Amino acid sequence: MADENKKPIVIAHRGASGYLPEHTLPAKAMAHAMGADYLEQDVVLTKDGVPVVLHDIHLEYTTDVADRFPDHRRDDGHFYAIDFELAEIQQLQAHERVRISLDGDRTAVFPDRYPLQASTLRVPTLAEEIDLIAGMDRSRGTTTGLYIELKAPNFHRAAGYDMASSILQVLKDKGYADRPGQVYLQSFDDTVLRYLRDDLDCQLPLIQLIADPAWGEDSKVDYAFLQTAAGLDQVASYADGIGPWYRQILLGYDDSGEVELSDLVGLAQARGLQVHPYTLRLEDIPEGVENFDELMQLMFKKAGVDGIFTDFPDLTRRYIDSHFPAP
Repeated sequence: MADENKKPIVIAHRGASGYLPEHTLPAKAMAHAMGADYLEQDVVLTKDGVPVVLHDIHLEYTTDVADRFPDHRRDDGHFYAIDFELAEIQQLQAHERVRISLDGDRTAVFPDRYPLQASTLRVPTLAEEIDLIAGMDRSRGTTTGLYIELKAPNFHRAAGYDMASSILQVLKDKGYADRPGQVYLQSFDDTVLRYLRDDLDCQLPLIQLIADPAWGEDSKVDYAFLQTAAGLDQVASYADGIGPWYRQILLGYDDSGEVELSDLVGLAQARGLQVHPYTLRLEDIPEGVENFDELMQLMFKKAGVDGIFTDFPDLTRRYIDSHFPAP
């Protein structure tokens, strides 16, 4: 089990995304100022092979791409980042995540967050974001980590791109390739993690993300198997931790009102694996849980996770600092 006296880490999920549009530089600056230990970067590649910070392989859910480049739409209705040169992506305005109906109506996924409106926010490159974080570390006297996800590696591989090598090159250029205490690399796909470790000799800590099998991730991984002792034995052979959905740990409450937890955290930690679940949101409080503080208490104190992804890094930072006294 985790050391009860060791502070769990706060991972700002796409930045301070509860307050500003996800993966924009202002959202990362805000999360940095809020004291997050790590800032997450989801990374996809442009047509000219540049790593950019974007959660989806598509652009229409968080940018105004449909208005600016309607001719780039594929037959399936999507605008793929990989079809755009970096110079084109830099012309887009980023906004809060939206749902798009069949007739094209756009509504905010989280209506009470930052308003949907024209802005000067944009999609940053990975290099630009690292420069921002490094600059704020210098000016604020801090050491803030990167937590990079390789998005849809099979999709990129099929298109002829080696995204793992591209990301490692940026890290090397920025002086982060040999900072194992300051950089995590994560993916839902075990193949790319094994490639990083075995073929690219990457010594940075690797995290195997665990999806719900119903989500249809770009992977042939058996996510149910990964939650078993045998599956975690395999993960421990190539990775340093797991990133499960937090509801794979917190199962709910039984008829007597006792919280029900899976054995995933204990199984993983017994194999030397860190456990960093995703994602805590004010808008996603499970039934039976009174509030955000109780949700954090269940994850940190009951389940004993080593860190967590949160849309609200200030609230999570405050909770950890008040419940895990400094040594």
